[in-house]
Amino acid sequence: MAAFFDTHKATLDKAVETIHSRGYWSAYPEMPSGKIYGESAKDDGEATFKALLGKPFELDQPTTGGHVGHEVSPFGLNLGITYPETTPDMAVAAARAAMDGWGKASAEARAGVCLEILHRINRLSFLFANAVMHTSGQAFMMAFQAGGPHAQDRGLEAVAYAYDEMSRIPSAVRWEKPQGPKDPLVLDKQFRIVPRGPALVIGCATFPTWNSYPGLFASLATGNPVIVKPHPGAILPLALTVKIGREVLAEAGFDPNVLQLAADTAAKPLTKELVTHPDVAIIDFTGSPAFGAWVRENARGKLVYTEEAGVNSIVVTGTPSMRGMAGNIAFSLSLYSGQMCTAPQNIFVPRGGIGTDEGHKSFDEVAGAIATAVDKLLGDPQRAAGVLGAVQSEATLERVAEARKLGKVLRDSTPVEGMDGARSATPLVLAVDAADEAAYLEERFGPISFVIATDSAEDAIARAAGSAKTRGAITAALYATDETLIDKAADAFADAGVALSVNLTGGIFVNQSAAYSDYHVTGANPAGNACLCDSAFVANRFRVAAMRRPVAA
Repeated sequence: MAAFFDTHKATLDKAVETIHSRGYWSAYPEMPSGKIYGESAKDDGEATFKALLGKPFELDQPTTGGHVGHEVSPFGLNLGITYPETTPDMAVAAARAAMDGWGKASAEARAGVCLEILHRINRLSFLFANAVMHTSGQAFMMAFQAGGPHAQDRGLEAVAYAYDEMSRIPSAVRWEKPQGPKDPLVLDKQFRIVPRGPALVIGCATFPTWNSYPGLFASLATGNPVIVKPHPGAILPLALTVKIGREVLAEAGFDPNVLQLAADTAAKPLTKELVTHPDVAIIDFTGSPAFGAWVRENARGKLVYTEEAGVNSIVVTGTPSMRGMAGNIAFSLSLYSGQMCTAPQNIFVPRGGIGTDEGHKSFDEVAGAIATAVDKLLGDPQRAAGVLGAVQSEATLERVAEARKLGKVLRDSTPVEGMDGARSATPLVLAVDAADEAAYLEERFGPISFVIATDSAEDAIARAAGSAKTRGAITAALYATDETLIDKAADAFADAGVALSVNLTGGIFVNQSAAYSDYHVTGANPAGNACLCDSAFVANRFRVAAMRRPVAA
């Protein structure tokens, strides 16, 4: 156990340092390079993925003996993988039995195990890229980065926060209270970190690792056993995670049931039974507001951390680079076909137009420039496939079709040329008036966006910030040349509890969230009640029990 901690201590120390400095750092290289991961790593990862297809997934954990699973890739491949079936009672009982040894281990021992799990996952990043790609529909490069190193950084970030918080608590102290001329009162006090209990991580289909790793590793590091309940359409990336985790736990001398997989199908879901199980103490949920509301309502007495949906906005009041602004927005609308919790949906533009480096531009010219930039970005089918990826759910395509009637179509959505056999859709861009709130104030997940005519720049800011406050938002962006407007927007969006990006025209996009530096979700609006990641995300996952005794004279 000590060997794992000692091996990775420098990485942990750097992660703790960076969560305080908030600068750039990454423990896991994001480029899928053979020079970094091994010259055969790409081919090995693909071969290992293909070898898993059409077979039962080997995972030695408590099971009924049955198998479940029905994953079909958005790119058209039937994975045909089945996973050991379990029941909520079986999984929770095994977790409780495993918690004794894990909860009593030192913070260093647990951190060492978590770091070794992440290290081994990182070395298999090409395998994870294939698994994420063929369950989420992300294009390969995004699946490698977001499903691999970026997700691993998010897991390490949670471990760093957990270790930092636990390190503040001394294991033992001698307490002396002066009594004037009398001898002081002297007590020996011991402080023990006590885990809350079995934790449940409910994964999503679009980002199965990136969204699950913060809660998974925060609970593990603080001594809680974890049951991972993947989305039925994206089981494999989390099954691989659990398999690697169980191997490391066993090598470290712990009961591997500290980490378990609870796979299910849409026809026979386990989520509600797990959420309401009396012995589940912590729940991490990523998903829709409707089910998120059900979780919060029915998980009374449990710790619940959620990331739900939001209506993300861009406000355009002016720009120092019309071309750069249009191109940046076009990429943000297109990336992974808008299937990101950080993707913008609403673009507020004053109906009287804006000032730009190319002179005054009318509302129609601004809206047209954005639509044209999308066309240019996606003009090459190969590039379009790499940017857009595939559409994870059939329901998203249906949503796109229904949205066409909500406004004036500036750019229609079409399938991507050459992506035969895959679900695909380019961005649908609509123009509406600010009065048409029924059209744009509802989250319409997927490649759907609205360019909204407002009365003024101030009206645009107020509407965007107001929708964040009432409907939820994870990101917001502003384009402006007036510093007074920028200050007003900063105040409005801070009050709405949403991160603001200003005048992005280069290689940084509003969709992106950097581990160790950006606070992903604030917990301050309806888009989620927690932040990935801050101290509040980890500190309540454990409590402190004390023992004190007088010191003999």
